[in-house]
Amino acid sequence: MILSDYKDFPRIGRILGLDWGARRCGVAVSDEKHTFVFERPQINIKNQQDLVKAIMQLIDEEKPVGIVIGLPLHVDGSDSETTVQVRAFADKLSEQTDLPVIFIEENLTSAMAEQEMGQKSWVKKKPELDSVSARIILENAIAMLKRPTQA
Repeated sequence: MILSDYKDFPRIGRILGLDWGARRCGVAVSDEKHTFVFERPQINIKNQQDLVKAIMQLIDEEKPVGIVIGLPLHVDGSDSETTVQVRAFADKLSEQTDLPVIFIEENLTSAMAEQEMGQKSWVKKKPELDSVSARIILENAIAMLKRPTQA
C-alpha cells in the first residue's frame, strides 16, 4: 500500500530506502531504531519485473517494516517524466508486498552523494553513487519520521 503521508508509517523496525533510476536502483537499509543507515549494493536494472523481484528478495533478507522511495519532482513540485516512472515502479512493488511504501522528495540527492564521495573518479563513484543517494533519501525520511506529530 502506498501511503500519502508519514502518520501511518511504522516508527520502529528496519526501513528499506530506494533511489530508482532507469539503469540502476540504489539501496539502503536502516537499523530497527532508525539510528543508523547502511548502504547496500545497487541493483542494475534489466527491466522493471526483474527489479521488483530483486527488491522482493531484499525484503526477505532485510525484513523491513516499510519502504521509502525517492521521488524526483520538478522545482515547482510538479511531476517529471521520471516521477511518472518511479510512481509506476512503486505501484508494481506495492502489488507484490503488504509493506507500506512512501515517497520522499529527492531533488539534489545525487549531487549531494557525489559531493560526499569527494574526488573519486567517475569509474569509482558509479558503482556506489545510487546507494549513497538511497542512504541520503532514507536519512531524510527518518528525519521526517522523528518530527513531532501535530495535534
